[in-house]
Amino acid sequence: MPPRTSFDTIDCSIARTMAVLGEPWTALILRDLFIGITRFDALHAHLGVSRKVLTLRLNRLVSAEIVVKRAYAQRPERFDYLLTGRGWELCDILLAISAWGDKWTMAEAGPPALIRHTRCHHLTTAEIRCSHCGGLLQAAATEVTPLR
Repeated sequence: MPPRTSFDTIDCSIARTMAVLGEPWTALILRDLFIGITRFDALHAHLGVSRKVLTLRLNRLVSAEIVVKRAYAQRPERFDYLLTGRGWELCDILLAISAWGDKWTMAEAGPPALIRHTRCHHLTTAEIRCSHCGGLLQAAATEVTPLR
């Protein structure tokens, strides 16, 4: 079997993001950290993932500075896993993925969770907007200019 291509080395923002986010379980671990499940045993119980995979994914997120590991007990040593600023920005992507999933994969059942904007206290759906005009940003209405 030929060696798998490392997305870390591809000169593409999407590829390098997927090198972090694309591993199985990683997005769901981030989702759980985002909703406040921060302890290893709680993550393990909520996700149903093996302890080995959870350890590997958390270590990868810590080494990528997406998550920080903070001790909350000494004996036995136990940790909280907390999102960094980088991790919170990655969760913005998860909000957009969730909005797409609510629309296209959960149509009949409805969304499995509601998202409330803490600033205005209203229920909301994530949208991607143009940083210049504030208009809704959709891939079909954009063009990409390669720089390399």
